[in-house]
Amino acid sequence: MAEQRHTLAEMARLLESGAISSRELTEASLARIEARDSELNAFITVTAETALAAADRADQQRAKGNAGPLTGIPIAQKDIFCTAGVATTCASRMLENFVSPYDATVVERLNAAGLISVGKTNMDEFAMGSSNETSYFGAVKNPWDPARSPGGSSGGSAAAVAAGLVPMATGTDTGGSVRQPAALCGITGFKPSYGRVSRYGMIAFASSLDQAGVLALTAEDAALITQLIAGFDERDSTCSDQPVPDYMAALASSVAGKKIGVPTEYFDGLDDNCAQAMHAAFDVYRQLGAEIIDVHLPNLPLAVPTYYVVSPAEASSNLSRFDGIRFGYRADGAEDIESLYKQTRSVGFGDEVKRRIMTGTYVLSAGYYDAYYLKAQKVRQLISNDMARCFEQVDIIAGPTTPTPAFRLGEKVDDPVQMYLNDIYTVSANLAGLPGISVPCGLVDGLPVGLQLIGPHFAEAAVLNFAHQYQLHSDWHKLLPGGTN
Repeated sequence: MAEQRHTLAEMARLLESGAISSRELTEASLARIEARDSELNAFITVTAETALAAADRADQQRAKGNAGPLTGIPIAQKDIFCTAGVATTCASRMLENFVSPYDATVVERLNAAGLISVGKTNMDEFAMGSSNETSYFGAVKNPWDPARSPGGSSGGSAAAVAAGLVPMATGTDTGGSVRQPAALCGITGFKPSYGRVSRYGMIAFASSLDQAGVLALTAEDAALITQLIAGFDERDSTCSDQPVPDYMAALASSVAGKKIGVPTEYFDGLDDNCAQAMHAAFDVYRQLGAEIIDVHLPNLPLAVPTYYVVSPAEASSNLSRFDGIRFGYRADGAEDIESLYKQTRSVGFGDEVKRRIMTGTYVLSAGYYDAYYLKAQKVRQLISNDMARCFEQVDIIAGPTTPTPAFRLGEKVDDPVQMYLNDIYTVSANLAGLPGISVPCGLVDGLPVGLQLIGPHFAEAAVLNFAHQYQLHSDWHKLLPGGTN
C-alpha cells in the first residue's frame, strides 16, 4: 500500500483541483490502516466514523469556497495529545480507559485548519523509550523491516507516515523522539524550539524538555504544519510570545554562502557507512554553495548522562499525579492509601516508566540532589554554551541523527544503557531548547539513515530552509520501504 504515498502539499493540490475529495482521501487512508496496521501496530485507536463525518464536512466547506489549503486531509495524532471524546492512553495501562474531556492546543489548531484525525498512534509508554517497545499495547514495527524498531517514542507516528497510512502525524520530542524515529523510518521529523509550540494538553514527561513536533514526508510538509501549530498560547506558561515567521516563504532561500558546522565529536563511534552518507550529504550542500566547517562540542559525551538525570527527575514529579485516586487505573483490594498507591503504580506502570521514576526520585532525594540533579543542570548549561559558541561561527549544525540504522526489536531491550545511547546526537538540542530536523540522506544495508540539522533558538525557518534545499537536490525522501520510489 505504500506506493500510494502522497505528501500534504500534493494532497492539497489534488483537493484544490477537484481531482479527489476529502471523503476519498480519508477512505483510502482508513483502508490502508486496515490493510497494514495488523502488521505494523502503529495505531492504538482508529476513529473511522468521526473521520469520515469530518471529511464530509470538509467537502461541503470546499464546495462553498470556505476551505483552507489543508482542509480535508487525513492525519494522525500521537496518543500523548489529549483529544476530546477520544481515548488518550499515552500507551500505558495507567490511562488505558482515559477519555479526555478537552483538546490539546496542537489538536485544537489542526482541527481548526480542517485537518482530519483518523486515529491515535502508538508510542513508548509515557514517551519513555527509544524503540517503541515499552508500549502497553505492544511494539510498533518498522515498515522497512518488521523485525526492526521504528524508533521511539513517536514510533507509531513515524511508521504510519513511512508506510503511507497518513501523510503526516504529530509527535513529541523530549530527547530525540521525533527525529530518531524519523531517521529510522526514512521520513522527515521536525522539532521546533522549546516554547515555540504550546504543550497545553500534551501529557507531560519532562516539562523542561518536551516539545511537540511533526513527522511528515518532506520539510515542506513540516513547514506547513508548524505554521499552524506554532505561536503563543496563554494556557502554557512556557510558550513563547515571539512572532511566528512565514516558514513557507523561507523555504525558497538559497543556502549559498551559508556556513554549516559539523562537530568532529559526532564521528566518534558512528557507523562507518552512516558516516559516508553524512559526507555525501555535505557534498550536496557544497554544490549548493554552502561552506562546511569543523566545529567542536566538547561536552557532547556528557549529554546522555545529563539527560538521564534531568528527565527522570522531572518525570518523577510529573507522574506522581497518577495515583489511582483522581483518574486512570485503580488497583482493587487496597487496604489503605499506601497500599492503593503501591498496587496502582506497580501494576499501572511498565518497567521502563518505573525505572525512570525510581531514578528521578533518587536524584531528587535529600543528600543526592546536589551530587546529581544540581550538577546535571550545571552540565546542561555547559552543553547549551557549546552550542551557542558554534552558532557564533556557523548558521546551522549538521550531522547524523542516530549512530546506526534501525536495530532489531529486542536487541537492546535488556540493556537500558545501550538503548539510551541511541539518543547521543539528539539530546543536546533538547537540553539547549534548540530546533532540529532529521531528513533521509541514504541507505545502509537497505535501511534509511537520517541527516540532522540543528539551528539557534527560534531559527525554525532556517532549519526548514536548509532541509528543504537538500530535499530539492536529493531523492532519499522519495524512497519507499523496500528501497524503491
